[in-house]
Amino acid sequence: MGFFDSEIVQQEAMKLFQDYQSLMQLGSDYGKFDREGKKIYIDQMEAVMERYRIFMKRFELSDDFMAQMTVEQLKTQLDQFGFTPQQMFDQMHRTLERMKAEIKED
Repeated sequence: MGFFDSEIVQQEAMKLFQDYQSLMQLGSDYGKFDREGKKIYIDQMEAVMERYRIFMKRFELSDDFMAQMTVEQLKTQLDQFGFTPQQMFDQMHRTLERMKAEIKED
């Protein structure tokens, strides 16, 4: 069975994508959030990023051809912006840390 043939993988990918999309939409109003709302948003974004990191690691460790192609496609897309997957995750982490620091200053 291929990596993407697993119903669990499909469900997890769909849930992760939906959660990320919802947070991105919600994030457009981030500036209107009160301090507690900003904390909750950051916590949820950190949780989604960790889930994404784990999901991507599963792709990397899989022997499945399609999983490996997905990893290569991501690397190619990120390379166009001068990033590696690790640099992408590091940048996301720095952004969230900066957001946390801004909350503490308020």
